[in-house]
Amino acid sequence: MTRVDKIQICSYDIIDVKAIIGVSMKTTKILKIALIPILTISTLLSVSKTALADYLRSEGRGGDYLYELWSTDDGSNYYLKIWNDKEDPKKDPSSQTGSFESSGEALNYFDCYYANKSLPECPK
Repeated sequence: MTRVDKIQICSYDIIDVKAIIGVSMKTTKILKIALIPILTISTLLSVSKTALADYLRSEGRGGDYLYELWSTDDGSNYYLKIWNDKEDPKKDPSSQTGSFESSGEALNYFDCYYANKSLPECPK
């Protein structure tokens, strides 16, 4: 094999490598162009759903009832989900109370109207 043959073999190898890299780079560009908008949109949609989530703050029981205290994501409103203690909270629908400005107000409501406690805050 002469020096010229070796150079030609090397040049073919380099051309082949460049061709493979060229195809790979084109594929990468296409994937970037297609995937970036799709990922961006899906991220924005999932973030907007997360932003609207309510949060479970506490759980408890009193009298013949179970409760879950929930708040909005910004903590400006609270509400109670209430079940009879013989019901399964995972299966049976809850009774949901209106909105309260604080967790204390919501829990006092539960204590007065469901747990039958005699608190100073309870209406007489």
